[in-house]
Amino acid sequence: MSSHPPSPTASCAKVRECADAILTQCGLWENPYFETLRDGRMSLEAFRVSQEHFYFAVAFFSRPMAGLIARSPAYASRVDILRNVVEEHGDFRLSDSHAKTFEAFLKRLGSRTDSLPALPPPPAVHAFNSVLFSACMLEALEIGIGCIGIIEYAFAELSARIGTAVAERGWIPRDRLVHYTLHAELDRRHADEFFVLLEPGWDDPAKRELAEQGLALGAYAFDRLYRDLLKAAT
Repeated sequence: MSSHPPSPTASCAKVRECADAILTQCGLWENPYFETLRDGRMSLEAFRVSQEHFYFAVAFFSRPMAGLIARSPAYASRVDILRNVVEEHGDFRLSDSHAKTFEAFLKRLGSRTDSLPALPPPPAVHAFNSVLFSACMLEALEIGIGCIGIIEYAFAELSARIGTAVAERGWIPRDRLVHYTLHAELDRRHADEFFVLLEPGWDDPAKRELAEQGLALGAYAFDRLYRDLLKAAT
C-alpha cells in the first residue's frame, strides 16, 4: 500500500452522488458477468479466460490517465493525477505495478502469463481501451477525468465482489488474492482524487454537463466491457 494520505472525501460529494446515480442507472451492479460469477453459473475456465482478456485493460489503464497530466493546465491537478499514475506503476517498484500484481493473480488461477504482454488485446478490450484513450486525449478535459474517475470508483466495489466470489468458490484462498484485495481498498481513494478535480466546476452548467458526459461514458464503457468479456468467455 502507498503511504500517500487519502484525499478529503467531503470535497467531491456532489460528483460522487452523480456517479452513484449513473452507475445504478446503467445497470453495472446487475451486469450478468457478476451475476453469473456470484451464483455459480460461471465456470473456473470461463472466469480464467475472461480475466486473461481483462489483463489488457489493466496493463493499458495508466496510459490514457498519463495523457490527462499533459493536458491539465493546473499544477495541483497534474500532481493528483501523477500520484495515481505512479501508484499504477507500483510506486516505482515494477514488481508491485498493477499489471504485475494482476499477472500474479492470473498465475494463481492457473494461467500461463509469460506470453500475454506480447499478444494483441482482444476486440472487446481494444474497444474499451480506445474509448478511454479518446476520452482522455481528444475530448474536453472534464470528460476524460470523469470517464477515468468513475471506472476507478466502480472498480473498488467490483474488486470486492470478485474477490469474495473467487474465495467463496474456492478458486484462490482469500489471503492469496493479491490484485483484487488491493483495489477494493485503493480505488475509492483514486476515484476521489479525480472527482475532486471536477467538484469546483460542478455549479457551472457547461462544465457540469461535460463532467456528466464523462461519468456516463466511463460507466457505459465499463459495463459494456464486462458484458463482452462474459460473451467471449462463454
